[in-house]
Amino acid sequence: MTLDLNFSNMSVDAGKPEQGPVEYRLSGLIFYCFVFVIGVIVNLCALWVFALTTKKRNSVTVYMINVAVVDLTFILLLPFRMVYHHQDYWPFGDIFCRISGALTIFYPCMALWLFALISADRYMAIVQPKHGKELRNVPKAVVASLGVWLMTLGCTVPLLFAGEDPDRISNFTTCIKMQDIIYMRPDNLVNFVRLIFFFLLPICIMIGCYIVIVDNLIHGRTSKLKPKVKQKSIKIIMTLIVQVLVCFVPFHVCLVVRLLGDSMDGGFSTWAVFTTFLMNLSTVLDIILYYIVSKQFQDRVISVMLYRNYLRSVRRKSRHTHTGSIRSMSNVTSAMI
Repeated sequence: MTLDLNFSNMSVDAGKPEQGPVEYRLSGLIFYCFVFVIGVIVNLCALWVFALTTKKRNSVTVYMINVAVVDLTFILLLPFRMVYHHQDYWPFGDIFCRISGALTIFYPCMALWLFALISADRYMAIVQPKHGKELRNVPKAVVASLGVWLMTLGCTVPLLFAGEDPDRISNFTTCIKMQDIIYMRPDNLVNFVRLIFFFLLPICIMIGCYIVIVDNLIHGRTSKLKPKVKQKSIKIIMTLIVQVLVCFVPFHVCLVVRLLGDSMDGGFSTWAVFTTFLMNLSTVLDIILYYIVSKQFQDRVISVMLYRNYLRSVRRKSRHTHTGSIRSMSNVTSAMI
């Protein structure tokens, strides 16, 4: 017996949930394993560099710490997703399913606002370097980050208490709230306000900052800046643009389409799955941002990637030192003779 679930992309067949084709479950399991392993390593390394080993912190360092914390918070959900894909069954209960669904909305909202803060920081560094020194400091960056955290949490915590619960029919053996956003349709007004404030507004801030920055660079109004500062800012800007276009724009476009679709439209959506994959990929792509921002992070990455070469160079140096000491001792002995 098959029960059709409104606001869902699954069905319940004899009490067992279905998450779409087997190919999707297998590819999702492999993809999330990759993102989890690489994401944990990258973001833990970023936290170690920016929070523990960086002596001179600045506003960008504070934002990088926040990006790494947000990424790790979201990545910690992936093992539960992997279990769900493997078992085709949600064994973790309704409360944790609600938390997972809320964090799926929380992550892109928080990430986009952090990107907007980084863009505004680059704007102040390039366009307003004199006034930027007053605004681009650690205490004000901490206040701005804390404000974004509180604002985003205040907007996503109500999702934990959503009235419509499509998983109730299956006795909470599914977690549709984590799989698809359709269950949010009854609150579309709130959803579109959230989209405007947490998607369109930060993107508009980013675009505005970039337009002014590019205009100043083209017309040579940044001659007082060091070439390294310009190059670093341009790389950060390009990285953020590509990451937003690849990881977040498709996800939000698909979200709007799903929310505006036929309310009786259930069924597996390949497009929704693919855009969710892209959004998760952002936690790994942040390594490019970390690499550009911090010379220390570059050194850590290079030392890890070239670890074998490093060991070889150390061994060679030790051999040369040992050989040199033997030669010097022989020379001293011959001189004494």
